Order: sequence, then C-alpha cells, then structure tokens
Amino acid sequence: MKSLQNGYGGKAMAGMLYLCATPIGNLGDMTPRVVETLREVDLIAAEDTRNSIKLLNHFAIKTSMTSYHEYNKVEKADYLVAQMQQGKNVALVTDAGTPGISDPGEVLVAKCHEAGITVTSLPGAAACITALTLSGLSTRRFCFEAFLPADKKEKAAILEELKAESRTIILYEAPHRLNRTLEELVKTLGDRRLTLCRELTKKFETVLPTTIKEAISLYEREEPRGEYVLVIEGKSLSQKREEERESWLGMSIEEHMTYYTKTGMDEKSAMKQVAKDRRVPKREIYQHLLSK
Repeated sequence: MKSLQNGYGGKAMAGMLYLCATPIGNLGDMTPRVVETLREVDLIAAEDTRNSIKLLNHFAIKTSMTSYHEYNKVEKADYLVAQMQQGKNVALVTDAGTPGISDPGEVLVAKCHEAGITVTSLPGAAACITALTLSGLSTRRFCFEAFLPADKKEKAAILEELKAESRTIILYEAPHRLNRTLEELVKTLGDRRLTLCRELTKKFETVLPTTIKEAISLYEREEPRGEYVLVIEGKSLSQKREEERESWLGMSIEEHMTYYTKTGMDEKSAMKQVAKDRRVPKREIYQHLLSK
C-alpha cells in the first residue's frame, strides 16, 4: 500500500481524495507536497488530460490519469467514488489553480462526503486570491462570482444583486467577452474602481488599477489578450445611504409615515425614523404633518 502523508504528518488511510492545487502560470509555484502526492496516488483525475500531461511530464510524474470535467462530472464522480471505496487514492487537479474553485470539483467533493470518504486539500495557487491581494482594494470582505452566466436573464439577476454589494467583487472573464462584460458592469454598477489582472504569475503579468469606464476606453483602443481577473470595488456605505435616502424622497412624507405605522410603530417613533431616513430635523416632519 502506498504511504501518503496527511496534513498532520501521519499516514492517511487508503481511499482518500486529494485536492491538489497546481500553478496558475509559473511552474515554480508547484509545491513539493503536491508533487509527492501526485506521484504516490493510484489515479489522477484531471480537468483536461492534454493540459495536465505537460505538468506531469515536467515533474516526471508517471501516475495514470483519467478525465474529469464539466460534461462528465456526475457519472465520473460516481466512478471515482467507487474506486476510492475499493481502497484507491485519487488526486484531483484542475487546469490551473485550486480544484473546486469555479470548476466541477465541487461535485466530486460533495459525493465523497456523502459516501463517507475522507477529503483533504493540498493548498496552493488560486487566481481569485492572487488577484485580490494585488488589487489595492479592500481584502477584508469580498465575494467571488467567477464567470458570469451566459444566460442573459440569469446574468442580469446576478448583476442586479451585485449592484448593492458592499464587499469587493471578484470576477473571471475571457478576452473575447471582456468588452461586453465591462459595458454591462458600468450600466448596472456605475463607474467604480477596478483592478484588471491578466496572465498572473506569468512573464507578461499585468496588474492595472483603473476604473470601469477607463477600462472600456482602453479596450476600445487595444485588443484584450489573456485570461482576466476583475477585482471591483464594492459599493461604499455612503453610496448605499445616499441611494436609500433618494428612495425615501421618492415618496411623500405621508406615505413614508404610513410605511412605518403599518408595521405597528407609534406616530412619534415613526416621525423620528422618517426624519432620520430623509436626513432632516424631526421638527420639519412634525410641522409638515401639522399643516396637513
């Protein structure tokens, strides 16, 4: 039986799934632990075996591979689970980066948990985190949307949700769709700070702090090339408050009062809240209502 090391230095039981992060560009980012694991497992499940064979050859890894991708993720996951139930150790690799992040690996992980199979993750590169740390935008809170859906209605719904998002937003985009996505972003979110990252960890790595409108202008003059990560500034608290105020100002003071009294709030409390929403003295609300 092969001896694989778990995250705590002890021997792992046979029949485990190993999520192996691979470089997103620079092969120097491959960890020794991942190389050792890929050599010792019984089988490597790869998103694209044609791509992964280059990586395996570079590190002289001879382990057998099988394809595991978006179009066979359910039935192949069942096969891989069966292999692990028979005692085989399986490593999962994606084309680049960490398996399970914007790829079908999440299906296999879920099925392993359902079957009681142990899953461990061997950390390494992830394009979304690499871009976030390079962006110069807030890293404390962020949301990751990966690629926006192709379906127009679904995409519109997600963009509408992102409109109110106060966390930093991370998106992936292909070069041939970048211009259209930027146009959709500025239409829905308005102009915001944006850091464009491309070819991360590679020779021509580019990190461009800009705005959405400036990026649109740039790619009207230049052709987008390479895979992009877009890191977008979230809506500021002051922006959210101003939009809320504009929404309240769109109704009469009487309607605004009714909104709160219908919830069971007494008139004095409702008057205080209306004044706060509209950012005016409470006396102003009182005098208006008195004159009516």
